[in-house]
Amino acid sequence: MSDWTAAEKDSLLGLKGMNPPVKSGNIHQAPPNQSIPQNWDWRSVTPSVVNPIKDQGQCGSCWSFASTATMESIYAITTGTLYSLSEQNLVSCSFLYGNLGCNGGWYYYSWKYTLTHPLESEANYPYTSGTTTKSGSCMYNSALGLVSTTGQADVLTDTTSIMTAIYQQPQAVAIEADTAYFQTYTSGILTCMTCCGTTIDHAVTAVGYGMDPTYGGYYIVRNSWGTSWGNAGYVNIGMADSPGVCGINQYVAYPTV
Repeated sequence: MSDWTAAEKDSLLGLKGMNPPVKSGNIHQAPPNQSIPQNWDWRSVTPSVVNPIKDQGQCGSCWSFASTATMESIYAITTGTLYSLSEQNLVSCSFLYGNLGCNGGWYYYSWKYTLTHPLESEANYPYTSGTTTKSGSCMYNSALGLVSTTGQADVLTDTTSIMTAIYQQPQAVAIEADTAYFQTYTSGILTCMTCCGTTIDHAVTAVGYGMDPTYGGYYIVRNSWGTSWGNAGYVNIGMADSPGVCGINQYVAYPTV
């Protein structure tokens, strides 16, 4: 991304300028005395519950990719069927719930939309905003809806609660992604609080966690900038007290389906 213009980079940051969301009030915290493994990665589960990396293109729709990724995974964990759900469905159709298409949004608002509007598959409602840079007109067909939400929950900002939540299912998280420290990532673990910042502007998905002998705990985070970015589309973000490295602890949440 080093040869991108500032405007091109900003177009990816779908939480930039968005007001902080009103959280659900349904709180997840670490269950007392719960034992979880030291390392966990939903990508390694068979049958698969995590889809291949997607690419949001030149549209501030990161929030829709975090929304669908978490819905896809918990539906697959629950039923054994992994769908690829339509981000375009959310980008074009969830304006009345607080989202702004290519100009930003929140996974919180997406899951409210999907309470009553089951998402179509990506095959039936393909993603076009990445190339058109437009939100597009809503072409939703409820008869083709596959997965709806039944609610959502917020996770407390301590690392233990976040780890137990990830062990339960992949989590939508918000980070600051406008720094060169983040954008030029290729491997390893991001651990520098001051290098990354904590003013959130981008939505991603935590699909696992691990423990490094040198740098300690970290989250395995799925981005939506294609496989050419980062480590084949992923980034490892170190664990720290709230607000967390890149601000990752602040808005951890998940849907129920």
